[in-house]
Amino acid sequence: MASSATVTATKAITRTQLRGASPPKPESKTESLLSEKDEYDRFMWTYTEEPHRTRRQAIIKANPEVTKLCGPEPLTKYLVVLVVLLQTTCAYLLRNTPVLSLPFLLTAYLIGATANQNLFLAIHEISHNLAFRSPLPNRLLAVFANLPIGIPYSASFRPYHLTHHKSLGVDGLDTDLPTAFEAVFLDSVAGKAFFCTFQILFYALRPMFVYKLPLTRIQVFNVAAQVAFDVALVRFAGARALGYLILSSFLAGSLHPCAGHFIAEHYVFAKTQTLGGRSGRGVKSEEAKNVPLPETYSYYGPLNVLTYNVGLHNEHHDFPAVPWTRLPELHKMARDFYDELPCHKSWVLVMWQFVLDPEVGLWCRVKRREGGRKVGAGAGAGTSNEGWKEEELGAGEKAGKHIPGVK
Repeated sequence: MASSATVTATKAITRTQLRGASPPKPESKTESLLSEKDEYDRFMWTYTEEPHRTRRQAIIKANPEVTKLCGPEPLTKYLVVLVVLLQTTCAYLLRNTPVLSLPFLLTAYLIGATANQNLFLAIHEISHNLAFRSPLPNRLLAVFANLPIGIPYSASFRPYHLTHHKSLGVDGLDTDLPTAFEAVFLDSVAGKAFFCTFQILFYALRPMFVYKLPLTRIQVFNVAAQVAFDVALVRFAGARALGYLILSSFLAGSLHPCAGHFIAEHYVFAKTQTLGGRSGRGVKSEEAKNVPLPETYSYYGPLNVLTYNVGLHNEHHDFPAVPWTRLPELHKMARDFYDELPCHKSWVLVMWQFVLDPEVGLWCRVKRREGGRKVGAGAGAGTSNEGWKEEELGAGEKAGKHIPGVK
C-alpha cells in the first residue's frame, strides 16, 4: 500500500522494535503485579524526552530571530467573526429544510463541517493567546467562536490542550492519547473505521476519564453563553437550525478531509517505510537504529488554508507562541531542522491508511510514564528537567503563573 507519510526511518526499524516496544520496567512489587497486563500493551513506550522543547532551544540558538515571530495575529478575530456569521446564516436559512433532505445534509457536510472544523482550530489557536495580547479577550473570543459548535467546550479545551503540549505523550496526563481500552476494542479494520467516524466523540469524552479539571469562572461563562445562544436560536429559528450546527460539528470530526489532522498529527506512521523527509533525502539503513521514533508529523498540503495551518504541527509544537500566519515563515527560517522530519502529503490518505493498514492503529502512539517531562529524571522546579513552563505555551502568559487544570 502506498503510504501518505514521508519519513526518515527505514525498514531496518522493525515491527518488533516499534509496535512491540515494552513500557518501562516496573520498579516496585506493586508495579510488578500490574505488569501482567503489559503483554497486551503495544503502545510505543519511551524513556526519551519529548523532542519539541529541545528542538526549540536548538532553533533559537541557530536562528535567534525566530523569537520575533511570536505574538498574536490580529487577523484571527476577524476570521472568527466571519465564520460565526456564516454558520449562523446557514442555520437560519435551513430552518425550514427537512434534516434528511439532500440540501440540508450537503450543506452540513460541505459548508458546515468545514466551517466548524475551522472554528475548532480557531479555538485551538486562541488557546495559546494568539488573537489578542491579553489573556481575557482571548478567553472571550474562544467562547464566541464556540457558539456555532452548539456544545460548550472552549474553556475546558484550553487546559487539556496546554497539558498536551507540556506533557506530550505522558500517560495519565496527555488526553490526546488513546486509552488502552480504545486500542484493544478498536484494533481491527471495523474498529478503526468506527473510530474515524466518531472520533469527535472520543476527543470530547476521553479527557473526562483521564483527569478532571477544576471548575473555573470562564467554564461557567462558556456553558451559560452556549445555553443562551442555543435557546435563542431554537426560539427564533427552530430546532432544525440548532440541529444543523450540531450535525456540522459531528461531521467536522468524522469522515471529513479536514478531520484527518486529528490522526495525522501524532500517530506513528514511520514503522515500515523507507522514504526521505520533505527534502526527499533518505537515511542509510545502518543509520536507522539511531533515528528517533517520530511522534509528531507535519502536513504541508492545501487544506492548511482552511485550518489555521494546523498541518505545520512540528512547527506549532516547537513554538506554541507563533501564530498560524507565521508558521510557514518559521519553517522557512528553520528549514534545516524540519526538512528531514517525517511529514504527510494528504489527510484523506492518512485516514485511509489508518483504517486499512494492519501496521497502523490506535497502538501507534508514543507514551511516557508520568513523573517528569524528561522520563527517568526529576522534574522539580528550577531544574533543567522541569520541561515546558506555562509562559512558553503561548503568548501573553505571565511567568510563574499556573494555569488552572494544566499539569
